[in-house]
Parts: sequence; structure tokens; C-alpha cells
Amino acid sequence: MSFDFNIILYVIFGVIPSLTWLAYYLRKDSHPESNSMVLKIYAWGAAITLPVFFIQVGSSYLLKDMGFNPLIASLIYWFIVISLSEEFFKYLVIKFRVLNSPHLDEPVDIMIYMVIAALGFAAVENILYMFVPAGQFSFTVLLQRTLSLSLIRFVGGTFLHTLCSAIIGYAVAISLCDQKNRRLEAATGIIMAVVLHGLYDFSIIALEGNLKIIVPIAILIILAIFTSLGFEQLKKLKSVCKLN
Repeated sequence: MSFDFNIILYVIFGVIPSLTWLAYYLRKDSHPESNSMVLKIYAWGAAITLPVFFIQVGSSYLLKDMGFNPLIASLIYWFIVISLSEEFFKYLVIKFRVLNSPHLDEPVDIMIYMVIAALGFAAVENILYMFVPAGQFSFTVLLQRTLSLSLIRFVGGTFLHTLCSAIIGYAVAISLCDQKNRRLEAATGIIMAVVLHGLYDFSIIALEGNLKIIVPIAILIILAIFTSLGFEQLKKLKSVCKLN
């Protein structure tokens, strides 16, 4: 099997979880967004993986040189280096590419676009997780491994990205209608997403026994409930309060 075929396999099964969730979330929008806008935000979400990657790599090297206690270093890595960089850059896509766009015509759109950006990001991240040196596995083993990773990423990492971004989208939508507390409400959404994202990653890597499974599942359930309620609440709002 050639290396080119490996790449095709990685791309297909890396993108499938993202596109599946995209189809699901787009159905939540009673007034569908234009295909061109969806593709644009999805592409921007994918594009920000590059600066995020360099920030994470550079920050990781700096963190190693600081000589922190292993636990402190691990917390900083998962909550700040990884979680904060990813959630903040996904938010920036919406801030600069959506909030002043004529395509933004109802509050729920902000949650939808945050999710779309997250899915673009997750698609590239999934593909990178798939990569192994060409020829390292037989075709059967490689296919099994790729399918397993794709399924795990579908119910885990990709789903987490959509939920955390949806939380930010909800907070930003609410903040637009509250001039006095606008920045505080938006910041609260970002902080909540960062904390839960970081806790999810940290629990998978650092916790042991049943907690390694219970904590991530609990986080996904809590986020899913909050996201569902957020969608329903924003659908009841009649208009978005535009930025001055």
C-alpha cells in the first residue's frame, strides 16, 4: 500500500466525524446558513490549527524549561497551553469573521458558527491523530486502527470541541444583548469552555481507574445538556443586538 493511499485514508476518516456532527448541528438551525458561509467558517476553523500548533509547541518547550512540579506543569499544559489556545482561537474566528457579517441574523447563528469553526479545527486535528509512518502496519491493521480512532474521536474529541465552542457561542450571543456586562459574559463563556476542555483532557491523561472514564463522560453529558438548553433559549430571542 502506498503512502498516498495512507494519506487518503487518514483524511477520509479524520473528516468523517467532523462532517457527521456538522450535519447534525446544521439541522438545529431553522433558518439555514448559506453554504458559502458555512464552508468559509469551516475553512477558517481548519486554518487556525496552524498558529495554534506553533503556539502549543513553543509553549511546551518553554514550560519544560521552567522546572515546575510535574503536577503543576501538567495542569498548565492541559488547561492553558492546550485548552486556552484552542478555545481562544476558535472564538477569534467568530469575532472577526461572523459578528459583523450580514449573514448573522439571529442569536442561535452565533452558536452554530462557533460549532462550525470547531468542526473545521477538529477535522484537521483528527487527521493529525491518524498519521503513522507509511508501511508500519499491514492494510488490515491500519484500517482497523483508523476506524477505531475515527470512532473514538467522533464520540470524544470532536464532540468535545463542538460542545465547548457552543458554550462560548451561547455566552457571546447573550453578551451582545447586554451592553453593561458584555465583556464579562463573553469572558465567562470562554473561561467555562477552557476549564471543562482542560479538565476533560487532563482527566484522560492523568487520572486512573474508573475516574479516567467517569470524569470525561460526565463532562460531555454536562456540556451536552447545557448546549441543548442554550440552543433552545437562543431560538426564543427575536434578534441579535449588534456591536456598536
